[in-house]
Amino acid sequence: MATVTLKGNAINTSGNLPKVGTKAPDFTLTANDLSSKSLSDFSGSKVVLNIFPSIDTGTCAQSVRQFNTEASELENTKVLCISHDLPFAHARFCGAEGLDNVISLSDYKTGEFGKAYGLDFIDGPLETLHSRSVIVLDENGTILYTEQVPEIVDEPNYKAALEALYS
Repeated sequence: MATVTLKGNAINTSGNLPKVGTKAPDFTLTANDLSSKSLSDFSGSKVVLNIFPSIDTGTCAQSVRQFNTEASELENTKVLCISHDLPFAHARFCGAEGLDNVISLSDYKTGEFGKAYGLDFIDGPLETLHSRSVIVLDENGTILYTEQVPEIVDEPNYKAALEALYS
């Protein structure tokens, strides 16, 4: 279990992020068109998992915007923006913002992604939502970088995550 804070108040997660150097756990998530997507669908590409509690909060929305901007410059890299939000919320937000360099995915059906990656909140006002985290994978699904943002209202370290793609 990991502990992060929400405006200084401790909240616990269901586990710890997977370790750098290990294979990322497989997943099945729901895309905006309601199709299923798994990690194997992105095999051969580097992958940035931008994970957050809800697209309808300012910090989460900003992380999607920032990674969308960064993704336009990345070669052979897919940025997956993942939350429990319904696919319709992801589609609405990305459509209204004109964001087309990221892939929005939802863990609403089973919640298995959050459990497999150890990032579900198990208490506090955001219980069952995902902790703000970034996980970077190489083309073979090996974890290169992880960050679980210690204070939920803070943005992730974009620079460190993107540098991990090329180290």
